[in-house]
Amino acid sequence: MDVPFSANGGHPRQRLVAELRREGVHDERVLAAIGAVPREEFVPPEHRPLAYRNAPLPIGAGQTISQPLVVGLMTQALALTGTERVLEVGTGSGYQAAVLSRLAAEIISVERFPELAERARAVLARLGCANVTVHVSNGSLGWPAGAPYGAIMVTAGAPEVPEALVAQLGAGGRLVIPVGDRASQELVLVTRQDAATRTQRLGPVRFVPLVGEEGWPPDADAPLDPPAEPGG
Repeated sequence: MDVPFSANGGHPRQRLVAELRREGVHDERVLAAIGAVPREEFVPPEHRPLAYRNAPLPIGAGQTISQPLVVGLMTQALALTGTERVLEVGTGSGYQAAVLSRLAAEIISVERFPELAERARAVLARLGCANVTVHVSNGSLGWPAGAPYGAIMVTAGAPEVPEALVAQLGAGGRLVIPVGDRASQELVLVTRQDAATRTQRLGPVRFVPLVGEEGWPPDADAPLDPPAEPGG
């Protein structure tokens, strides 16, 4: 199924970008990246007509492709300049990695579900995202072989900030992660400053749980990632 065009003309992707700008995504590089990535390629065929709604969509394995506003706000929080190696924890559909690929030098992404990792690799390759590498791994421990990272993005909710991820940040590196209980979290930005870290709270979100040694146990419930509450 194709993405329907508006009766008023224009591609839905550009209307989505305009909506994200109104909702608080002000980094023009981030908006341009979102405007360049075809979100419909990362969702199942039956959901493609909904690809440019500002809402999460199911992608299988109990996972979702995140709400575009959350993608924009999390990406913006990393303040990427284009030279960084970025670790993404939770590849999912691969959409977030595709957005990051336009903003940083190298993306290393880890996904615990092999079927999602395989599907994401295929879509990313088809779209020419040659600077993205997807590994099947327990994301709560990061990917030490690629450290240090200039930025780390976690697309699943953790009970607390994993020490293993903070340890993989380079000097001045930024980590954005949802932290809270299994039902809802707060988006947290951690910046590494030499031996210390600075933490900033960015607002409420709701993600599937980060499962693993420094996350939730494997039997954790998997709530969907709906839009953040108003103001989040």
